[in-house]
Amino acid sequence: MSVSGCCRNLRNTLKALLHLHLRPPRVSSLYRRIQSTHLSSMADLKSTFLNVYSTLKSDLLHDPSFEFTDESRLWVEKMLDYNVPGGKLNRGLSVVDSFKLLKEGEDLNEEEVFLSCALGWCIEWLQAYFLVLDDIMDNSVTRRGQPCWFRVPQVGMVAINDGILLRNHIHRILKKHFRGKPYYVDLVDLFNEVEMQTACGQMIDLITTFEGEKDLAKYSLPIHRRIVQYKTAYYSFYLPVACALLMAGENLENHIDVKNVLVDMGIYFQVQDDYLDCFADPETLGKIGTDIEDFKCSWLVVKALERCSKEQTEILYENYGKPDPSNVAKVKELYKELDLEGVFKEYESKSYEKLTGVIEAHQSKAIQAVLKSFLAKIYKRQK
Repeated sequence: MSVSGCCRNLRNTLKALLHLHLRPPRVSSLYRRIQSTHLSSMADLKSTFLNVYSTLKSDLLHDPSFEFTDESRLWVEKMLDYNVPGGKLNRGLSVVDSFKLLKEGEDLNEEEVFLSCALGWCIEWLQAYFLVLDDIMDNSVTRRGQPCWFRVPQVGMVAINDGILLRNHIHRILKKHFRGKPYYVDLVDLFNEVEMQTACGQMIDLITTFEGEKDLAKYSLPIHRRIVQYKTAYYSFYLPVACALLMAGENLENHIDVKNVLVDMGIYFQVQDDYLDCFADPETLGKIGTDIEDFKCSWLVVKALERCSKEQTEILYENYGKPDPSNVAKVKELYKELDLEGVFKEYESKSYEKLTGVIEAHQSKAIQAVLKSFLAKIYKRQK
């Protein structure tokens, strides 16, 4: 490329970054970080992703819509660092991965890297918002190896307002960095719809069996699917791909089939999760499963109810949802008698075969690649 061509590309890139309303002192450093990753073929995507988090956090801590005091700015910064970037970041990184695959081998330019990372972080913000409030509702103790945010000294029920702040931050990020994009309204609609679906899934989960009213008769495969579809599948599987599709200029109404595949994949993922909670080695899984003690509407207990004799049903009713290790052991022994490991393996094999068939029948090779990438990450996972 000629010198004049290089200069022209640099000038266009800087214009694009300025269009994102980044503060002048940070434009050059952000550009260098993204350019460096771009030139190394995205070898250090996670590092770039975390750099974009720092940029978005700084934007929010200097949001002109609120006159921050030093104390309030420090509070929000601590709250963000504690709750947003601490997970595996799979949902957020999937936006970038999916967008790259939709580009069919083309290198992403600096603006595309930044924007796809920013959308990924919006999903991580959404996840943080859900988890902060979910932990309060469940009266949980730990999250990601540390005390739940509401259990941190001096936080308590302030965490409810922090959850509301996390939710609002998503739309501040979208407004700042995507308002000039032709797909901005579609992005806002997408996040609003997925948030609504997830909240409704949580509601179904919470009211299926109220505290003190434990009744296994309310649990069934359709109820389990409904909870998982709305509470997990939409925001964990569909949302990252939908964001990438919008960035690629696609109309989501033309990709209902993609949504359906991703929802089915999300349900398969949760069934895996339910299986691993009981049967995986805790050291491999990274945690000790508690679905039995917590009286969860798990795929395993639903399948057990389908296969139990009258005597086995009585054992399940007597022991499920009790914290004593002896009760848990009886339930696990019953699961083994019913060969639920074999039932799961058959389910996994059939699910993989069905999903692969649907994916390979899709007319777009790029979308096939996106869906196969998701499936490859979860098929026969151990944790």
